[in-house]
Amino acid sequence: MGLPRIAPYPLPVATDLPAPRAPWTPQTGRIALLVHDMQRYFLAAYDAQAAPIAPAIAHLARLLAHARALGIPVFYTAQRGDQDRRDRGLQADLWGPGMRASHEHEAIVDALAPAAGDHVLVKHRYSAFQRSNLDALMRARGRDQLLIAGVYAHIGVLSTATEAFQRDIQPFVAADAVADFSRADHDMALHWIARTCGVPLTTDRILEALQ
Repeated sequence: MGLPRIAPYPLPVATDLPAPRAPWTPQTGRIALLVHDMQRYFLAAYDAQAAPIAPAIAHLARLLAHARALGIPVFYTAQRGDQDRRDRGLQADLWGPGMRASHEHEAIVDALAPAAGDHVLVKHRYSAFQRSNLDALMRARGRDQLLIAGVYAHIGVLSTATEAFQRDIQPFVAADAVADFSRADHDMALHWIARTCGVPLTTDRILEALQ
């Protein structure tokens, strides 16, 4: 019922990415960065030294450094351990009790640790917008674009991108700074987002745009 053990797979490159329906381009003065669920509990399913997670973390670290240097708001999602069954809701039926309330499970990995000025949101459901003030925090900072990176691409990343679109926030996904259960799941998420709600881009392409 819990998380699967995830076999290594290669991350997509620029030539693998689907063409998006949306014509949007990331803009420094409009975008915010969301580091999605990069907690030790979720990443323990991977081989820490192999793709996809090792290079995905490296790419995400580059995005974080760039965002902070340019004054782009940075948000994190992080679940809390030992959730009450009533608060965990239907997720318990699919994924079991989830993480424990311990540093081993709850902590965001060291390479991506939040810095002063970043915002850590408590994660309640697949979408980062559910039962959080992410929307209000973005609006207060004049942000109507959201760059999403982290895990898992076909679950929380996709759900967050979909809800951003439905809130008139333009979603972008860092295609090589997300990871998933398999390359098939990873590709499915990117294709679904490109066809319906957002723009998948490589880290290099994002950094080129955000100059």
